Amino acid sequence: DCLNLDIVRPDDDRTLPVVVYLHGGSFIYGSSHQQVLRGHYLVQAMDVVYVSLNFRLGALGYLDFSSFGDDCVPNPAVLDQLLALHWVKDNIARFGGDPTNITLMGESAGGASVITLMCVPAARGLFHRAIAQSAPVAAVHSAAQAAFWCNELVTRAGLTNPTLDELRELSPETLINAGQSMLWRSGELLNLNACFGAIVDGDLIRDHPITTFRAGEQHKIPLMIGTNIDEVAFAKTFYFRSKKRAQRARTMLEGYDPHGADTILRFYNNAASRNDYAELLTDSVFWAPSVIAASAHSLSAPTWMYRFDYAPAALRWLGIGASHTAELSPVFGDLDGSKAAAINKLGGWEELHTLRDQMQSYWASFIHTGNPNNTATAAAGTGVATTPETDWPQYRMPSDTLPGRATKVFDTTAYVVYDPGAARRVAWENYSMVEWGKGRPEVMAKLLETE
Repeated sequence: DCLNLDIVRPDDDRTLPVVVYLHGGSFIYGSSHQQVLRGHYLVQAMDVVYVSLNFRLGALGYLDFSSFGDDCVPNPAVLDQLLALHWVKDNIARFGGDPTNITLMGESAGGASVITLMCVPAARGLFHRAIAQSAPVAAVHSAAQAAFWCNELVTRAGLTNPTLDELRELSPETLINAGQSMLWRSGELLNLNACFGAIVDGDLIRDHPITTFRAGEQHKIPLMIGTNIDEVAFAKTFYFRSKKRAQRARTMLEGYDPHGADTILRFYNNAASRNDYAELLTDSVFWAPSVIAASAHSLSAPTWMYRFDYAPAALRWLGIGASHTAELSPVFGDLDGSKAAAINKLGGWEELHTLRDQMQSYWASFIHTGNPNNTATAAAGTGVATTPETDWPQYRMPSDTLPGRATKVFDTTAYVVYDPGAARRVAWENYSMVEWGKGRPEVMAKLLETE
């Protein structure tokens, strides 16, 4: 019984833009009321009505049981999100929100959900701009991948060829425990084969989001998208031997594109060192698919891309850097709500305050106007400083006279770079990441046996 949402707004009677937020958590955990996501500081700094959603997670939200019966549908969680967006459009005016100015925003799995909803025809008109932070854009299941995980869950729940009635006799606890088990014990997570995610069902989600973006069939709305430079820094602790890291990296890449793996691995020195392996994971899960989406979207709608590099000295010394979720504290403004708050206070506390003010100014401008540079318009009467119109250039393809692929870097000093990691970007653009299983013939054969 999780279909509820939280609404926070400044204590006044103004009509304000709306932010609808989708939380992260690998599609299996998280909630609207996590401390850093509560929105109390965000609404004060950005002058918005903030709505944070809950939706079904794990086995109850992101598995496709439709093969067991016609009254089961794929993508329950995406349907939950659509239902909430309809509710917001129909009701948010009663809370002083502007139903014609809604920004859909999310981080991690929530960011992937934002990109997916941009590709869902049924979501058209329910939001007017989008912010995707650290989004694993490619983490959308093919039909084969969905079948693989559905079979895995049934097995871990202790059933063999069950009927739908037998499945429905299982307690929610049994289903959830089976889902947790296959997430952490299957070993597939390290193969970029996450057990939960939205599913290409041919109806609600007609194609993989990367395919949809490249075809120009996504919703043509302003998009802000970006990643952190050290998203998967914790992967530096994986494996004691360089040979094992290199083997695991190859298996991971070949699962999607057996022919493209060699080219990718050359750019990461075969991912044998700890740093190279962590960079490969960061790029494959977060950076590369986000760049592909930004490049495609920029051809038909305003697009802005960022990279979050900031980390206090202690985290840099520990080798963690700007890891996954690090940007949430400055964006939401709750600098004490982060698990790293104590470390931040040891050094760089003033820098983090400055960074918070910068990022909140850009995010507020984008939410109010669809352009992160229109700070004067967005913050009229709030005292937020105005930034030049060209401070954050749009992400565009290069021309004869202008460089392209502008990326705003947020560090101790914010600056713009053009086409960072260009050679790696080209390699990833030629690697197929839309259908897991092409390089796993043993898994495909097993699926055919179960059908």
